[in-house]
Amino acid sequence: MPTRGRPAVADLRLDQLAKRFAGGVSVVQGVDLHVKSGEFVVLVGASGCGKSTTLRMIAGLEEPSAGRVLIDGQDITTLPPAERGVAMVFQSYALYPHMTVAQNMGFGLKMAGMAKPQIAERVQQAATTLQLQDLLQRKPRQLSGGQRQRVAIGRAIVREPKVFLFDEPLSNLDAALRTQMRADLAALHQRLNATVVYVTHDQVEAMTLGSRIAVFNAGRIEQIGAPMDLYERPGTRYVAGFLGSPRMNFLPAAASAALGVAPPASATEIGVRPEHLSWGYGDGLAVTLQRVEHLGDVALLHARGEAGGEMLVIKSALAPANLPAADTRLVLRADAARAVFFDAGGNLVMA
Repeated sequence: MPTRGRPAVADLRLDQLAKRFAGGVSVVQGVDLHVKSGEFVVLVGASGCGKSTTLRMIAGLEEPSAGRVLIDGQDITTLPPAERGVAMVFQSYALYPHMTVAQNMGFGLKMAGMAKPQIAERVQQAATTLQLQDLLQRKPRQLSGGQRQRVAIGRAIVREPKVFLFDEPLSNLDAALRTQMRADLAALHQRLNATVVYVTHDQVEAMTLGSRIAVFNAGRIEQIGAPMDLYERPGTRYVAGFLGSPRMNFLPAAASAALGVAPPASATEIGVRPEHLSWGYGDGLAVTLQRVEHLGDVALLHARGEAGGEMLVIKSALAPANLPAADTRLVLRADAARAVFFDAGGNLVMA
């Protein structure tokens, strides 16, 4: 039996999961995914890539067109949501305005027929975990956005699910609250050792929360792996361009020599992250500085090559007084060990 107040940790598998809507529109295309017991996996991608639909199929809120959902080896694909052993936290909180925090957190247990003393015990334990003990008698309108989100998470915790599902839970919060809630969620995962599938379009959330990230593109998983593995060795140009802010710089492979990097024979393009480009006035790729953005601890230099093409971004930690002015001619060099190459099909080419 699980420890009281802790969910039973479970293994989740998606086997060729697919979803087609009316008119033959394919939103999710044969997704295979294994989330290990206690793992925090983030599904990330642009709007419409299929990540939220995948989450809803795990929850039982969407019926798959093909494939299976398995928890601890049990096929739950056709089970109703309440019988799957999962709990979902939504973007909109979905709290009942006329109920107190305690009533909101315990409502699902009440509907399931659990005895009042057991409900009170679980609510109190979840409230303690989430630091909501002093708010149990308040109504949602008396809470901040962050507090409401914690209540929504508490409502999931009291069910002691096998798998937690989060659908863009922080997108309605301001920047400061998102930072705090990211830390709270990471700490909560450590305390509960829970199995989590988390959907977001926010790269910072994905990089800081996920033990692994699955990057979705057009209904498929483009690549899955540890955050820094995907950041440093993206398997495709899409993943390279999606992860990272500012995005990776892409140039024709012919520019490699000027950057001080030797390209593999089959490469057609080189990718270099802004922090892996350096600027100077000697030999290198000639560019003209267009503008400088000061972000406090770093500055972003936006420059364009003399032959035109896309704007390049260089990240610099130099003090503002030491940075060049707009319209200055610079040359760029790349960190050869950190540059990546792609072929004509957008796939990573190993040096």
